[in-house]
Amino acid sequence: MSSNYKKITTNDSVINIINHPAFAGFGQYIFPWDDRVYDGDMTMGQISSLMPYHSHIDVDIAIKALNRMIDDINAEKTVFYSIYTEKEKQEDPTKNNTGLFFYRGNPRAPFAIICPGGGFAYVASLHEGFPYALEINKKGYNAFVLKYRTGSGQKATEDLATAISYIFKNADSLSVGTASYSLWGSSAGARMAANIGTYGVYNYGGDNIPKPVTIVMAYTGHTDYSQNDPPTFAIVGENDGIARPSTMERRINAMKAKGIDVEFHKYPDLGHGFGLGIGTSAEGWIDDAIEFWKKHITE
Repeated sequence: MSSNYKKITTNDSVINIINHPAFAGFGQYIFPWDDRVYDGDMTMGQISSLMPYHSHIDVDIAIKALNRMIDDINAEKTVFYSIYTEKEKQEDPTKNNTGLFFYRGNPRAPFAIICPGGGFAYVASLHEGFPYALEINKKGYNAFVLKYRTGSGQKATEDLATAISYIFKNADSLSVGTASYSLWGSSAGARMAANIGTYGVYNYGGDNIPKPVTIVMAYTGHTDYSQNDPPTFAIVGENDGIARPSTMERRINAMKAKGIDVEFHKYPDLGHGFGLGIGTSAEGWIDDAIEFWKKHITE
């Protein structure tokens, strides 16, 4: 029997959404900060203040993405999965603050994992996670948004490796295809995705499984790469003062020189953390990124 949980509006408080019965057990992971007691009077219309490294935050888009989850929950579909066992979380309580939000696409379609940014201080899923997943999902693909541990790029990438391994192990029950998965990341999240692209899942504590067929990375100063990196789609704003466009472009050009398929976009009049970039020169970039991924899908 389906449920009938109430949809979210801009007037709903952050606290009420954390405690929303549809999100029981994981509502706190929707919001950016693990170590913050949220103001009881703060509404969804005020969430931009929770993401100081980000710009062009569109609250309506975030709410639409959350309401899609409520639709799925009302249809008795699971939308949040723990990636660590209870024993692992007992041994390391910081692993409690992890998991995967799932936007279901067509059965057995390839999946994407999205790693939002936040400088490893917070996780901006409301801006660079759920809205991306919704757009990817519109094309029929399965999309996961990773809630990872903050404070350490190493631990965050280990969480990503664990998440990939979890999806592979549970691919049948999740009804996702594994042959052509992609990793998406913004800022700090892009570092995580690129780490897996260069060194693989196993080297970050995951299973010995293939690398992604595509990396999509937004505005990061990450410089490491190898000649075996996957095809990479990269974007940045030309006025980004946190992730220098020249740094990103040098890395992409070096990868191209090694024969890796790459695509690079630098958007005028934009700084850091623009997300989907609705209403800016970057609007539509996610459709280009999906097309880039599609080129490398083999199933």
